[in-house]
Amino acid sequence: MTGVVVTGGGGGIGAALARRFAADGAQVLVAELDGDKAGEIAAEVGGTAFAGDVASPEGVAKLIDSARETLGEIDVFCANAGIAPFGGAESSEEVWARTWDVNVMAHVRAANLLLPAWLERGKGHFIATVSAAGLLTSLGSAPYSVTKHGALAFAEWLSATYRHRGITVQAICPQGVRTAMLESTGTAGQLLMGASAIEPEQVADALFAAMAENRFLVLPHPEVAGYYAARATETDRWLGGMNKLQRKVEAALEAE
Repeated sequence: MTGVVVTGGGGGIGAALARRFAADGAQVLVAELDGDKAGEIAAEVGGTAFAGDVASPEGVAKLIDSARETLGEIDVFCANAGIAPFGGAESSEEVWARTWDVNVMAHVRAANLLLPAWLERGKGHFIATVSAAGLLTSLGSAPYSVTKHGALAFAEWLSATYRHRGITVQAICPQGVRTAMLESTGTAGQLLMGASAIEPEQVADALFAAMAENRFLVLPHPEVAGYYAARATETDRWLGGMNKLQRKVEAALEAE
């Protein structure tokens, strides 16, 4: 039986991933800071709950140890936990540090502990929930945008470095998803992502489709591929379009 760990599994995309892997026959460990939420989803999918920090060095080590005791082998690790604080360059050092810790270093720390066993076995699967912000940008949150670029860069590095040794890496990059995180963005988030927002279950479906095709990029919103190509080939035009969106957001917020 496949052993799967899902961080941030107490709701939203994480809960949808936990349900989908369990439906596929996997034994799932649901990790979440909120123990009640972890327990609820774990009970639903017949899995195990882990309550605690999954970003700090100590927290990640405890998670990996607990998962190995429970699952025997960790075949798939879904680095899904993330935070999206509002703010730009003025964001505090503490906000930047915490966002970097959760959105990037949690991935690095988990991979550091997983890779030795995976490389010895010649098999392992690392799935990073990155967001389209990692391919494009995220208006309204510099810390989120920057760290999601970092998460994508790390996932790319893992794939480029270890795919010939049996390590599969995938990056999930949706735009708006109907979760508590999207709700917390208020008017700005609804203006930018509300109309095209999808359900968490659609993200899980997109991941399984990508797994079947062995694709690195998982794009639940297919149009993101076009935006990503435009960003690379027509950068100034793309930035102009993003700035136009920024001005639209500012005007909407001023009208409130």
